[in-house]
Amino acid sequence: MSPKSFPARTVLALATLLALPAMAQSHDDHAAHQAAPVDHSKMDHSTMEHPKMDHSRMDPSLHAPTQSPREPIPALTDADRAAAFPPIDHGAMQHAPAINSLLRVNRLEQWDGGHGNGQAWEASGWIGGDINRLWLRSEGERRDGRTVSSDLELFHGRSISPWWDLLVGVKQDFRPADSRTWAALGIQGMAPYKFETSATLYAGSGGQLMAKAEVEYEVLLTNRLILQPMLEATLATRDEPGHGIGRGLNKVETGLRLRYEFSRRFAPYIGIAHERLFGDTADYSRLDGDHARDTRWVAGVRMWF
Repeated sequence: MSPKSFPARTVLALATLLALPAMAQSHDDHAAHQAAPVDHSKMDHSTMEHPKMDHSRMDPSLHAPTQSPREPIPALTDADRAAAFPPIDHGAMQHAPAINSLLRVNRLEQWDGGHGNGQAWEASGWIGGDINRLWLRSEGERRDGRTVSSDLELFHGRSISPWWDLLVGVKQDFRPADSRTWAALGIQGMAPYKFETSATLYAGSGGQLMAKAEVEYEVLLTNRLILQPMLEATLATRDEPGHGIGRGLNKVETGLRLRYEFSRRFAPYIGIAHERLFGDTADYSRLDGDHARDTRWVAGVRMWF
């Protein structure tokens, strides 16, 4: 049969049947494109021409929230405010006391040197407020069962800066010679780079003036293991053979102590200390049967209350 013999309607119906699968596939692809989420992070916005986009034809319902809150937030009431901010009972409030105190035993140690052994101590304490305090300091030494030096100092201290206190008071010597009283003026505090420093000038009978300076520094090897070097020097303006004091630089003591703080209140330590006398002070010491220098191994404890 010749193709010309088919009617036109028959040819149109056959063409429609052949096109139906392609149309169905195109419709499914369009539906999948609308249903699939768009990954905006992978879109190159720099190549888009936003001024030419027709924003008026965009469906605002696409940006609308999909659902409303399940339960509306209730309005704030006076009862809610009262529960959040209860009335304050000022009578039950506890304030920090205006008067505080501290007692610190810097060194309480047993030492063993080349010329004997003994014990030594150094302690300080205060009571008062943030600006004005009453200070108490004491140090001394025992050698071969006898006390060779001891003193007690009493000061009024006033804070002159966040790091420094000015001290005015008296010092009482009990050894090595007869008891002796000194007027004292000093300063103590934290120097730059955290050097703990104290310097005191003493005025005694007979026009004698003495000065004593001490510097300590703490090296934190760990949070509990601390290495502490120390340097102390004493000077005098007059010779006093009866008290074993020579003019000028008469004594220098250095030390290196390693302590372990089981707590801030209790820390045992070990270390080494070296003491040397100079000038006439060394000569007076030799005449008394002592030595001008000595190196000691020390072991002790540091405490505060």
